[in-house]
Amino acid sequence: MSAFLSSRRHLVRWAGAALLGLATVALSAPARAQTLTVSAAASLTNVLRELAPKFEAARPGVKLQFNFAASGVLIQQIAQGAPVDVFISADEETMARGIEQKLLDAGSRRDIAANQVVLVVPKEGAPKVGALADLGTAAVQRIALGKLASVPAGRYARQSLEKARLWMALEPKVVFADSVRQVLDYVARGEVDAGFVYATDAAVMADRVRVVTRVEGHDPVRYPAALVAEGRQKALAGDFLGFLLGAEAQAALARAGFGRP
Repeated sequence: MSAFLSSRRHLVRWAGAALLGLATVALSAPARAQTLTVSAAASLTNVLRELAPKFEAARPGVKLQFNFAASGVLIQQIAQGAPVDVFISADEETMARGIEQKLLDAGSRRDIAANQVVLVVPKEGAPKVGALADLGTAAVQRIALGKLASVPAGRYARQSLEKARLWMALEPKVVFADSVRQVLDYVARGEVDAGFVYATDAAVMADRVRVVTRVEGHDPVRYPAALVAEGRQKALAGDFLGFLLGAEAQAALARAGFGRP
């Protein structure tokens, strides 16, 4: 009997020590990393990747995860249940649609930047194009712009061409792309004769594309951001929006060619 009690006391002491050890490990281990998922317009790719380490450095254990695509594609993903915390659009229309569908928190909406649409041609071997009207010449066969249903830059371009009364004549030459960055790639590779992108995109490939002209006659290009209604990291997402409006992020956006919101 005494041997049994002794053995039982030994087992209890061992279990207690094991639990204490686990508690010590739990206390000494770093907090579980928090992942903040941001779905953002493709034109923000470079600058947000540049800013990510600065945001993370000030918040140990936090990791930013980006999903870059056309604004319309991103809001559709959110509508289908994609786990996203922050949405940044390249236009007011897509943001308004997300708020109307209650996918986004209307009270959190903030404009973080502005931009400008430009007409670009390949740096080498491009037809002579100096203005929008030149797109109608026989030398220009293929013109790239984003899909009208999902890419804001494509809609801005169409607005401008419609105002200049050129859309109907040029539409047969149009090659539609999935995002503004795909338009940029088409032009840079010489697969099209011209394309409509943002000024900031043209700057990314200044060695491969040439800006012909700033494009006028479209709605102002603004980048509204908002928290996703079903996002799991609300407090952290709010911190990120505040960070984007702060001096450091705004300076990075300005260096990349974005305007003030």
